[in-house]
Amino acid sequence: MAAQKKAVVGPLVGAVVQGTNSTRFLVFNSKTADLLSHHQVELTQEFPKEGWVEQDPKEILQSVYECIERTCQKLVELNIDISNIKAIGVSNQRETTVIWDKLTGEPLYNAVVWLDLRTQPTVENLSKKIPGNNNFVKSKTGLPLSTYFSAVKLRWILDNVRQVQKAVEEGRALFGTIDSWLIWSLTGGVNGGVHCTDVTNASRTMLFNIHSLEWDKELCDFFEIPVDILPNVWSSSEIYGLLKAGALEGVPISGCLGDQSAALVGQMCFQEGQAKNTYGTGCFLLCNTGHKCVFSEHGLLTTVAYKLGRDKPVCYALEGSVAIAGAVIRWLRDNLGIIKTSEEIETLAKDVGTSYGCYFVPAFSGLYAPYWEPSARGIICGLTQFTSKNHIAFAALESVCFQTRQILDAMNRDCGVPLTHLQVDGGMTNNKILMQLQADILHIPVMKPSMTETTALGAAMVAGAAEGVGVWSLKPEDLSVIIMERFEPQIKVTESEVRYATWKKAVTKSMGWVTTQSENGDPTIFSSLPLGFFIVSSMIMLIGARYISGIP
Repeated sequence: MAAQKKAVVGPLVGAVVQGTNSTRFLVFNSKTADLLSHHQVELTQEFPKEGWVEQDPKEILQSVYECIERTCQKLVELNIDISNIKAIGVSNQRETTVIWDKLTGEPLYNAVVWLDLRTQPTVENLSKKIPGNNNFVKSKTGLPLSTYFSAVKLRWILDNVRQVQKAVEEGRALFGTIDSWLIWSLTGGVNGGVHCTDVTNASRTMLFNIHSLEWDKELCDFFEIPVDILPNVWSSSEIYGLLKAGALEGVPISGCLGDQSAALVGQMCFQEGQAKNTYGTGCFLLCNTGHKCVFSEHGLLTTVAYKLGRDKPVCYALEGSVAIAGAVIRWLRDNLGIIKTSEEIETLAKDVGTSYGCYFVPAFSGLYAPYWEPSARGIICGLTQFTSKNHIAFAALESVCFQTRQILDAMNRDCGVPLTHLQVDGGMTNNKILMQLQADILHIPVMKPSMTETTALGAAMVAGAAEGVGVWSLKPEDLSVIIMERFEPQIKVTESEVRYATWKKAVTKSMGWVTTQSENGDPTIFSSLPLGFFIVSSMIMLIGARYISGIP
């Protein structure tokens, strides 16, 4: 019997998407942008103390290897020749900070995740060193001094972890965001691994000058970060090195983008003024501002959008960052137990179709754009005896939409030309209730691509387009047409505005909860309130939680 002929498909490009909650590897046809196969592995998050969020860098790396191997197995089962995979792109959670030993390849501390709040005292101390009339940090980086970015996480690790201090003293330490850790490991690690990052990830460290596109000596001195532990900065689309192990050994890694930049590319937002919003663990609205830096007057960030080749010009973006979006659904599942799967929230919300006056502000990690208020904490308000878990589920979805409305309003004010529609992507966009709510609250159409894996697509596009690979054309006439599902507003503007105004009132109630930080970084909450207040509040919360969960 003759051997079965392999399907002729290709050239193909793979994309690693390393997110906060999971890792995926996806393979696309470079000529049609069709997704052929993928595999996903959920990751563990560790919470050693209140406000601390960590992950194991070795678990992250192993998940990448597993996803690549399993995806390749699936392709073989589909009779697709994996030798057609010509390049791999990497997209990653940004700001998350890793330090490892270049001689052993071992992480020297857990990865400190972008959501982590332990560095608030570090931020407060550094803020005192910035002259009031010369915020050179923001003017060089486009970023406010915040717990969000890598430099303060790195500063905390250097101040508090003796193993890291010793490795730095002995010249063994390397620093990187997740992309750097993965590329170094995948290209050989201790045996010649390439220590690099791209301009989009570098621009999130708060050590990178977004004008000169170099590590900035003044910033490194300010944060007291040794320059020799930092990775080399490359463009977003060039060959960094070759994969040194596994089914795809020898395939070049030739694309690298922070996840939000990857989604911008995957949504084909290559023109100035085009914008997209990604709904993942957090929520991130990016607007392409072309070759010029636009500095926000309304709480947004200025960041590098992409640089599509070593000799290509850099493009910038304005960004509105929301810390908690999909994470609120995971919290309802894992912490409150009112849903068993993330998908159940759509059913709960659909059953009631309203929050019945209940408003949820998920400020679990403080508030990001446009407030940048680390003292805020999550609240649920407007509760009555009628409030059920269904109403809270609806309010949780609404909270994501209200947060998006706030950063969209800021974006419109900064850009001067309001967006006429919103392009969306990310795992949460599969929730039709959420998408309709978003259109209602913004009162503009919401446009969702039929293929929602735009972050992976963006990483694949820049990898396939890299010089020396050249299997993916980024010329406008060659780009695939994106088929969109459209959600139109279905409520009156007045109703939308009343709900939005009430939610903003709830936001003001969430602020100022954390007033001081103890020596170990634990928050101290309004110590002037009487003990009886806390006892009664705790009893109410306990009774309410049992009621919501259906416990008699």
